[in-house]
Amino acid sequence: MSSMSQICDELRQAIMKGKKSRYRLWKETGIEQAALSRFMSGKTGLNIETLEQLAPALGFELVLRKKKRKRKEVQ
Repeated sequence: MSSMSQICDELRQAIMKGKKSRYRLWKETGIEQAALSRFMSGKTGLNIETLEQLAPALGFELVLRKKKRKRKEVQ
């Protein structure tokens, strides 16, 4: 499972390498350009609501699943 910082790094890379401008991302997601700028510079991270808006616009799918429990070893 990825940490939030790894997810943010991956999304930053997708924005930098992608064909969508920050203006277009703003129009598609409603995330203000200033917020995207702060995110891209590393000044801020993403809250879950913003992540839910941004990820699909960049071609990512968010999946939440219950963590598997480790089995206790029987001796």
